[in-house]
Amino acid sequence: MAENDQEGTEQSTQRRRDRAREAGQVPRSRDLSTAAVLFASALALKALGPYSGSQLRGMLGTGLDIAPARALDETQALTVVTSTAAHALLACAPVFGVCVVASLAAPLAVGGWNFTLQALAPDFNRLNPISGFGRMFSLRGVVELVKAFVKFLLIAVVAAAVLWHDAPVIQGLSSAGTEAALARAAQLIADAFLILAGAVAIIAGADVPWQLWQHSQRLRMTRAEVREEMKETEGAPETRGRIRSIQRELARRRMMAEVPKADVVVVNPTHYAVALRYVESRMRAPVVVAKGMDLVAARIRGVAEEHKVPIFEAPPLARALHRHVEIGGEIPASLYVAVAQVLTYLAQLKAAARFGYAPPQRPTLELDAGADA
Repeated sequence: MAENDQEGTEQSTQRRRDRAREAGQVPRSRDLSTAAVLFASALALKALGPYSGSQLRGMLGTGLDIAPARALDETQALTVVTSTAAHALLACAPVFGVCVVASLAAPLAVGGWNFTLQALAPDFNRLNPISGFGRMFSLRGVVELVKAFVKFLLIAVVAAAVLWHDAPVIQGLSSAGTEAALARAAQLIADAFLILAGAVAIIAGADVPWQLWQHSQRLRMTRAEVREEMKETEGAPETRGRIRSIQRELARRRMMAEVPKADVVVVNPTHYAVALRYVESRMRAPVVVAKGMDLVAARIRGVAEEHKVPIFEAPPLARALHRHVEIGGEIPASLYVAVAQVLTYLAQLKAAARFGYAPPQRPTLELDAGADA
């Protein structure tokens, strides 16, 4: 048991995950970002390559066609360089923009958007050479080394296969015209990028689940950490027990305050007590305003006697009401007849005492089968 308390055997809590996110610890896959950038570059080259190529070709022609007097003029050199750089930037901007969007969007697919300044704080533990060697020779370091070798091997094989397949076409470019050779070369580069991006996407497909699992493992908690966090969020067990005790006492006081408003208290005779109230103009059926067992039942009886609320002894009805109706709830249809008999008897008893009639006969209550089950 002590050993388990020292190991991260428990799933991380939401609070632990939130804290890790605030510290910048979110799952990330570099392979996914690489694959996204390669795909974006390849698609951008295929879609925007003709535009960028024509712009760069025009810039090259303009740069080589400079008058000798202008080339030797030092005052115009900076202007020429600035203009050429701006022209080159505009020519490559569409491709660069697509790559930037892809590099920003790919991480969001795994860990989502996360901006925090805590990750920028200096961590001198990373400068500790002992810790660095420990990370290098840990299981995680070995796994990363194996992953790097597998990625290198896969990409090398795919690249070699592409070069082998396109070797005749590449050799034939030397005999083609300049414009045709440039167009064909751009197409070969874009196709090679797509194929390499597919190879990296295969690696990313395996790396993303691994990164998610590894992140989850890093956030696992020991049982002691879970207990400590529960104390921080919910308080110590003694404090929670005290709070629950106070809440129960307040609820009991509110319940006792409703007893004087009741029309009758049905008892059993000492173990159960249920106070009922019925206002015909506002209620569909009588409502239980208070109930309890043993000591609470005795307190309900005492409050009822103090405020002259009628007490009716009916053990089966008291048990059924206590078992099936919560405080504030209406009585079920199966108890309508029995409760109606009690209320009618009390009304007749009150009228007999007021007008001097003979007291009515106590009713024999009729409970539906199973009402007291």
